[in-house]
Amino acid sequence: MSQPMWTQKGETLSDKNACKEFGLEESEIINAIRDGKLQYRENSTHGNPYFRLLRKEVITLVKELHGENALELKRREYEIKKATTEINSCKRKISALEKKKKILIQQRDEILNENQEL
Repeated sequence: MSQPMWTQKGETLSDKNACKEFGLEESEIINAIRDGKLQYRENSTHGNPYFRLLRKEVITLVKELHGENALELKRREYEIKKATTEINSCKRKISALEKKKKILIQQRDEILNENQEL
């Protein structure tokens, strides 16, 4: 494989993300590395080691181990999970904004009432 694949955005992913995104188990990744099916680079972030893998090779591995439909199913499940997380984040933001609005309305009404008493 050519070196640019390792530096292009989106062409690599960590072993942890491969597990999350494609439903692979860590043992499947380790076995594929040992069998020469996956190239890897060793990296670490904040002292935590991980393997950086080529996305194309991970996709090929998933198809080989679990079939073509499994790949599409995992992609859909991953996207559903991401959408659910985003929806929940928006709900929390809406709730916080509604509370803030309620407080601001109460403060405004107090100011209006003080002005009317003068």
